[in-house]
Amino acid sequence: MALLEDLKVDVSHSRPRTSNDNPYIESLLKTMKYHVSWPGAFDTLEDARRWMGEFVNWYNTSHQHSSIGYVTPHQLRYGQAQAIFDQRNATLQRAKAAYPERWGSRPTRAWEMNREVLLNPDEK
Repeated sequence: MALLEDLKVDVSHSRPRTSNDNPYIESLLKTMKYHVSWPGAFDTLEDARRWMGEFVNWYNTSHQHSSIGYVTPHQLRYGQAQAIFDQRNATLQRAKAAYPERWGSRPTRAWEMNREVLLNPDEK
């Protein structure tokens, strides 16, 4: 690491074994290409802009992201996520109280705010 700093080489924060990409953009592009409305090609620049605008709106206001607790970025950004997590936790607690045999000794999942999002976290 010190040698890289001495040589003025910037450290990359790319995904493992991929030295030249931006993992967040790559992830977004995959989500775009697998979206049901992905046309593959656009007839005009205006068509591309229209589709992208609709996609970005869907991505931010409807698509629930696993890395932020299955809420939308809009819900997270505007402070709605904590209420959603609280409601989920209360529902799980009521279900466990009503049907304890389904859980046995296992605790219910605790939904909580995830302050750090990692694209490919190291598994330890």
